[in-house]
Amino acid sequence: MSVGETYLTVQGRVGGEVKFKEVPGRVALASFRLGATPRQFDKATGGWVDRTTTWFTVECWRTLAENVNGSVRRGDPVVVTGRLKTTEWVDNGEKKERTVIDAFSVGHDLTRGMTSFTKNPPRPHAEHGAPLDVEMRDLSGAAESDAREENPFTAEELTTRSQEAA
Repeated sequence: MSVGETYLTVQGRVGGEVKFKEVPGRVALASFRLGATPRQFDKATGGWVDRTTTWFTVECWRTLAENVNGSVRRGDPVVVTGRLKTTEWVDNGEKKERTVIDAFSVGHDLTRGMTSFTKNPPRPHAEHGAPLDVEMRDLSGAAESDAREENPFTAEELTTRSQEAA
């Protein structure tokens, strides 16, 4: 860990398909949108209500990217741990920036269901080359434009969550 960086853990649902790219002989990249919808008890109605969904773009590198691509689907409940990272670049003379979660770990939220674990086989190390920031920026942009920013919980999940809370 570094001094001054922001680390966080977010529980939510995958809001779109995982965007995946493998740069031949180098590294795998994956990006997806994560929607976190907090719930709170409403004393007036005596029931649980959803608050506004907060959306995050999650970036994964190397083996984590490969495993996320093979394991995570739209709508899956997940827990993501990583650092908050802002990337800046210039596009057609205009300065742009994006803040994302640079993931260290992604896993299914086992309070919502069960999963099965398969260990990765050993792999050779990838070659080093030019920075991959542009590749990841394009992939994250595709994930952001493709995801539907709606409540990531299905009607059935909301009913189940309300019954569990009661």
